[in-house]
Amino acid sequence: MVASFTLVFSHVPFLPRRVQCREKFMGTAFIRRQTFVIGISGLLLCCLWGVGLVPVALAVQADEDFRYAISLWGMPAGHATMSTEELVAADGVPVRRLVTTIRSNDFISAIFPVRNHVDSLVDLRTMLPSRLVFQRREGGRHERFAVTFDRVANQVTVLKDGKPSVHDVPPGTHGPLSCLYFLRTMPKLEPGSSVYLDIHHDRKNYKVEVKIEAIESISGSWGEVETIRLLAIMPFRGIFLNEGNIRIWVTNTPERVPVMMEARVMVGSAKAVIEGWVPSQN
Repeated sequence: MVASFTLVFSHVPFLPRRVQCREKFMGTAFIRRQTFVIGISGLLLCCLWGVGLVPVALAVQADEDFRYAISLWGMPAGHATMSTEELVAADGVPVRRLVTTIRSNDFISAIFPVRNHVDSLVDLRTMLPSRLVFQRREGGRHERFAVTFDRVANQVTVLKDGKPSVHDVPPGTHGPLSCLYFLRTMPKLEPGSSVYLDIHHDRKNYKVEVKIEAIESISGSWGEVETIRLLAIMPFRGIFLNEGNIRIWVTNTPERVPVMMEARVMVGSAKAVIEGWVPSQN
């Protein structure tokens, strides 16, 4: 089996929900509508992208809205959000919009402001991205690029600094945001095993390994929950300006909620812990 992920964060204002209308997002027409349920037979289409993965249940819930408190050196440093929204493309294809944000607080911003956002569309039949917009401000560094995935030609078109470029990618390639959501749909995450996935980020292709380390109970303001501890072996910089690997804890439930993340950064260690969340009683 193969799969993996990396995390990046974003900030994009939400459009009003529950409205039946035709709109434009990243150049793609879609129709917003209320949450719908995908049958098991539709989920089996996820095995068609050629790497032998068959997510048997769509763990990621429609219209998720998770908020995280970020700490640096053990001190409050900012907040992040991870949100999803169900849409229907104008051609009738069910898609999910993924929006992730990270913002430093006033104290950290006075030293090193962080304002990152990623906004992506993924095909619900495969959980593969079709479009992605990545915007990053970290200190004095600013960058923005947009990626369009061509699943037929196995290519991506990247628009960065006003200049387009085309790059070949392996079949089933993910972006830097869809990976985590795909991982959450995996039917089994066995401790001691590893999963892999091809990821395209910033005009380069990477093979990322995620190690399933252990089943572990952790506690927070929401109580104690059983989690699966994962370690992403990172060959490129993603969340928190990480200088190496990222560790993440997801609930050992069908929802696979990411409840905590840790990463080494240039100036120490950063942690993100979910807040305002109530664990499932299932």
